[in-house]
Formats: sequence, structure tokens, C-alpha cells
Amino acid sequence: MWVTSMPQVWDEEARSRKGDDMMSPAPAAAMLGSLAGWLSRAADPPAPKLCGSPGGPPVTAPRVTLRDGRHLAYCESGVPKEQARFRVVFSHGFTGSREDSVRATQEVAEELGVYMVGFDRAGYGESDPNPNRSVKSAALDVEELADALGLGPKFYVIGISLGCHAVWGALKYIPERIAGAAMMAPVVNYWWPGFPADLAAEVYNKQEVGDQWALRVSHYAPGILHWWMDQSWLPTSTVVAGTTPLPNKRDAEIRAKLKADGTFQQKMELATQQGIHESYYRDMMVMFGKWEFDPMSLPKPPCPVHIWQGDEDGLVPVVLQRHIASRLSWVNYHELPATGHFLSPVPGLGDTVLQTLFGNAKQ
Repeated sequence: MWVTSMPQVWDEEARSRKGDDMMSPAPAAAMLGSLAGWLSRAADPPAPKLCGSPGGPPVTAPRVTLRDGRHLAYCESGVPKEQARFRVVFSHGFTGSREDSVRATQEVAEELGVYMVGFDRAGYGESDPNPNRSVKSAALDVEELADALGLGPKFYVIGISLGCHAVWGALKYIPERIAGAAMMAPVVNYWWPGFPADLAAEVYNKQEVGDQWALRVSHYAPGILHWWMDQSWLPTSTVVAGTTPLPNKRDAEIRAKLKADGTFQQKMELATQQGIHESYYRDMMVMFGKWEFDPMSLPKPPCPVHIWQGDEDGLVPVVLQRHIASRLSWVNYHELPATGHFLSPVPGLGDTVLQTLFGNAKQ
């Protein structure tokens, strides 16, 4: 029944992109129009349970205070920052945390002199939510964290998966602060204007039906995303559920192990302890919403930029990553054969990323 009538608002932008079937599937013309009044009265997401507040989760990690009063929790690794030659801010992916990293060996980090700080992005873990979260705010959070920790006038940024929106944001909004950038399996927004409409639509429509609708709601009707994801009778994200078909054997084995030993659930509980809307759902709204810029239109930044991408990634279509690399001649693109989306566990890759970024870099 739901398939015969989705909101007309989703069709408006689609009409401006000829042939873009992913935006406006033929049956999506009426249902939420007739239910608009009811949906406007649907319950808002529950208020977040702030860390350190009465009844909220405890604060266990070091945190910095931002200009707007929010707190960001962080975790340091590598060599002490006072001894470091290179200082890096790491932006975790969807479902991640401040403790995530590229998983380079301590030996290589010490050899190169690398300090790295990971942080819970806004609304995740022990970092305060940001109801105004955006690509720009993600980049400015990175900058404020670096300044609060005294990382100097320039620092490096590394992002993984969906967390790479903060890296694109840094290249757009604070390029003068970035000494170098790396993105590992960066998630793409199918609505970026730089993608050919037919190519974006083709790969979009290969996703699971639930993922197509979850992204479509995130883009066109973010105000009802929490409600949508809470309805068992509607098609929702397989990524959130951890059921997306994964073509790469290593990816499938890793996820199966994480679910079998309870790690998948534990990570989800920690990431969403202040509320799933402020963490997962705001991630979806920011990543797949309407960006203020198209990464494929960025000018060449004053620093090296690298992208690593597996050719068997079941979450980020490699053909779209190739298109980005073809459009941005200044991106150093590294495609990994027989490799999926989960790049941190790839043996030796963390060391390779650091060696590529810093092996020939000057202080």
C-alpha cells in the first residue's frame, strides 16, 4: 500500500534532473500528501539524554568545551602530541566512536612521529548533540577540537566511511588549516550535482529497497526521518539493522563475528546512548541531505588529498568513487582490489595510509 503513494515534495527537485528515477519513482506521487496533516502531528523525537545530566549516561572520557557550550569527547593515540611531527584529527564513521582509528601499528606511528586524536562526533557517545548539525558544523568541530588541544596552525584530517563528510567540509570551509587529508571508503551523496543523473540513479536503484527509502526520506523529508525509521511496517535502513548484503567475503565475515559476539550491539548502544536520532539519524540527514556545495566543484586545496576505496564495497558504489576521482585531478585515488567497505581491518592498510601521508612529508 505504501508503494503507491509517497509525498509529492520528493518529486519537486527530481523534476529538475531529467531521467533521475531515484528521486521520483513512478509510484511516489500521493500517499503522504493525503497524510500530511496527520504526520505534522506525529510525535517529535524524544529529547536526548545528555551525558552528565540527571538520568543521563556518565561522562568517562576527556572532553573539550566548544564556543557554543557543547562538549566533544576525545581519545588520543600514537606519540604524545608534544613530541609529534604530525598531528591528526580522525573522524569516525557511521556507528563509530572516538576510539576508532586507521589501526596503524604503534611502531609505525612512533617511527613517523604521528599523534592522532579521535572524537565522538556530535550526538555520538559522550559528545553533546547539535540540533543544527551540518557538513559545515562538522568541519568547524574538527577545527575547534584541534585548537582546544593545541595542535597548531595546521593539522591533518583522516575520515572513514560516513565520517568523511567532515573531511570534505574541512576542505571547503577551513582549507588553510589542513596540512593533508585522507578519506577511507568515503560515503557519497547520490544527489551531488557532479554525478551524471543516469549513473547515480542506476547505482541508487541497486540498493535494498529499505535503503533507497531511508535515503530518500533523509534527503527530501528529514523532519519525518525519526518517525519513518520507527515504523516496522515501512521499509527502513538495512545499514542501521546490519543486514545489508555485503559482496566482499572479509566484510561479511567481520560483520558476522561482530554480531555473534555482541560487539555490534554494544557499539550501537554506546554510539546512541544519548538518542539514536541525535547520532545515527542526524548522520543520515547531514550526509544525504542538501549540501551547500558539491565536492566535485571544489578548487584544488593547498594540501595533498588521498582517497582509498575497495572495489568490492557493498555500501559505497566504486563507480561513483571513480567518477569523483576523475573529476578531481588533485585527488590521489587508491583503489584496492578484492576489498570491501571495512578498511580499518585490512592488514597493513593503516600503516600504508600513514606512510603515504607522512613518509615524504616535510615538518
